[in-house]
Amino acid sequence: MRFATLAACLAALLLGAGSAGAYTLRDAMVAAYRNSDILEQNRYLLRIQDEGVAQQLAGLRPIFTFTASSNYNSTSQTDGAVSSLNLVADLLVWDGGGTELLAEAAREQVLSARAGLVGIEQQILLNAVTAYVNVWRDIQVVQVRESNVRVLREQLRAAQDRFDAGADVRTSVAQAEASLAGAISALAGARGQLEISEELFIIAVGERPGGAGGPGALPDLPQQESAADNIARNTHPAIRQLQHQSRADELSLAAARTDYGPTVSLRATTGETYGGAGAGYGTTFSLNLSQPIYRGGQLFSLERIAIATLAATQAQLNQQVRAVLQSVGNAYARLRIANAQIQASEQQIRAAELALESVRQEAELGARTTLDVLDAEQDALDARIGRITAQADLYVSAYQALSAMGLLTVDHLNLPVPEYDPEAYYDTFANGPARIPSEQGERLDAVLDRLGRN
Repeated sequence: MRFATLAACLAALLLGAGSAGAYTLRDAMVAAYRNSDILEQNRYLLRIQDEGVAQQLAGLRPIFTFTASSNYNSTSQTDGAVSSLNLVADLLVWDGGGTELLAEAAREQVLSARAGLVGIEQQILLNAVTAYVNVWRDIQVVQVRESNVRVLREQLRAAQDRFDAGADVRTSVAQAEASLAGAISALAGARGQLEISEELFIIAVGERPGGAGGPGALPDLPQQESAADNIARNTHPAIRQLQHQSRADELSLAAARTDYGPTVSLRATTGETYGGAGAGYGTTFSLNLSQPIYRGGQLFSLERIAIATLAATQAQLNQQVRAVLQSVGNAYARLRIANAQIQASEQQIRAAELALESVRQEAELGARTTLDVLDAEQDALDARIGRITAQADLYVSAYQALSAMGLLTVDHLNLPVPEYDPEAYYDTFANGPARIPSEQGERLDAVLDRLGRN
């Protein structure tokens, strides 16, 4: 089912009261993206994952160590201080590919973390959409209830005038007073709900709402739910996150199995010794092979842990796919419900307003009571509020469907923000450069500053 046609019909209604400078839904999403501390936190956590690749690659490179020692010997053969200065170089020659496998696993962990960051981005934007639409809904409800209070005040005044003139009974005045009191109470509740929604908006967006210009057009969604399912399977960040995690676990298991084999390493030492019989310069080279024989069952235990971890991740992935598809189905069901409710409420409003006008005319002729007019007013009020609520549900459900497909991102929505590049830090530091100032790293920090709160 395509809801774009309905969105086009609603656009004029929802945006008609807003000025050109009104605070839009896109403004709210941009502000939420810029102001989110959660996004900022997870960008730095992603850097930690990037460093995991550098940590693993370090094991494949030469390690240079400078050592200095001094000791005093007092024996029957020697008596005096002996000092040495040495430069030691160690290089892993072969370990069955275990370190390389762990480096590949670390890269998959990075990709998993990037997908998780996209998932957080989606939640931040969806929270902003929900908060914005709720504020817009509550503003409309307050306006409708304010109008209702004004109408009931006029009806009470008219009923009082008729009673004073002897043309009506005291009961009609009491009924009008009761309806007005109820309307004032409902208006107070609506205003309180608006204040609550505004506070939730501040949490979700990071700033106060600047008015409600209307949500605008609905996002473009696939016509068929099955098409949305296919997009979700391939795009949703929660699925992609677990797919990369599963691949990382497979590589970690393969690395654990290499621990049974031998390790070959090369060491070179050059230095000078002062004092004692061995004083002088020297350089030595050694090729070392180590083969585990018995380690108390530790290696078997580590392999079993890796197997269990992989199986758990795969089960979690299967469950996540089902959960995502359920989210898509739920969103499309809510869209259909909201669409039907809007159409029904439109018909209800037309009928209620026609009935209200007829009851008013009949009341002027004495064929209807004040209570009949008040009941008709309440029916029209309920219909208008029902339409507002259904419209709000429609917009939230549409963006929930977009999120369920994995498309609720600043890139897909083309939001005007300096989008964070998760590859910039990785490209700069994942290969383990020396600790020196980096122009590229400085540019990355500048982007983070722009994304944050300057």
